Amino acid sequence: MTDPLPVPGFFNPARVGEIWTVPYAERASQALDWGKTLGLKPAATDSVRVALLGIDLQNTFCVPGGELFVAGRSGMGAVEDSARICRFIYQNLHRITRIFLTMDTHKAMQIFHPIYWVDEQGSHPAPLTVLSVEDVKRGKWRVNPAVVNNVASDRNLAELQRQAEHYVETLAKGGKYPLIIWPYHAMLGGVGHAIVSAVEEAAFFHTIARASQTGFEIKGDNPLTENYSVLRPEVLEGPFGPIAEKNTRFLQTLLSYDVVAIVGQAKSHCVAWTIDDLLTEMTARDPALVRKVYLIEDCTSPVVVPGVVDFTAQADAAFARFAGAGMHLVKSDQPIGSWPGVHPGGA
Repeated sequence: MTDPLPVPGFFNPARVGEIWTVPYAERASQALDWGKTLGLKPAATDSVRVALLGIDLQNTFCVPGGELFVAGRSGMGAVEDSARICRFIYQNLHRITRIFLTMDTHKAMQIFHPIYWVDEQGSHPAPLTVLSVEDVKRGKWRVNPAVVNNVASDRNLAELQRQAEHYVETLAKGGKYPLIIWPYHAMLGGVGHAIVSAVEEAAFFHTIARASQTGFEIKGDNPLTENYSVLRPEVLEGPFGPIAEKNTRFLQTLLSYDVVAIVGQAKSHCVAWTIDDLLTEMTARDPALVRKVYLIEDCTSPVVVPGVVDFTAQADAAFARFAGAGMHLVKSDQPIGSWPGVHPGGA
């Protein structure tokens, strides 16, 4: 079997920035035929087990006009990334044992959305407002009394305000990004929450062709903390006790694979923090584990809002640090079988 595999004729890179319904029955039939034609084996027989982790490849981030479209400096970053991700999946169908897709999942009343906060006039902060420790402690921004019973029925307003102060202080002490008010995005039940159509199609095709169920990991639905990383929320403890916990189950799942390849959005936020947490957990167990991680650097883009914020430098610095720790930086046009340290065997 050659590396890379051909790309199915139905794949249209010009449509990766659009939202449409995957023709499941047709793609399932094609995937079965594709598997027979190429001699694909069930993923359970892989001698080298490869996990592809796709972080937050959702319409809200990956489709132009999405609430938090990740434009990167090119202006079309996430669209260009999605095209490469799809092609990578098809060309490495025989190498990828299982695909895991994380899904940022939100409701309106969460600590990083406008409605959670008010100023003295009762107005909400505009999207991309940074709430500093001083802003919260001095009362420039306060918890909105209207959200209290919706997000923490066991706390009163004063307690939730204390929780908010503790939260921003913990972010600052932990070297995390400060609390940023994001536009309403990845709303549970909304179109923005869904996986971008072309990527969903590629993952579904892989599921049928390799008899390997796509895994989905929900994150970000805790109203009291941000959750950039799929492995843990930004803050675990509040002033009154635990508010969240690590995703140790999924961590153990990733550690069980021989290769963990990572793509997704955004390079500066959810991707970077997930990798950072993975590095921390791997190093604590066995520093050699980091060698199994491969960052496909042309399949992820940073948050860039021209004239407002540009996280490119922070994202690049994070990836340089990950590489320095022993993780591999690769490109999507490099077949998995050619990656350093990966035995060319497998499916």
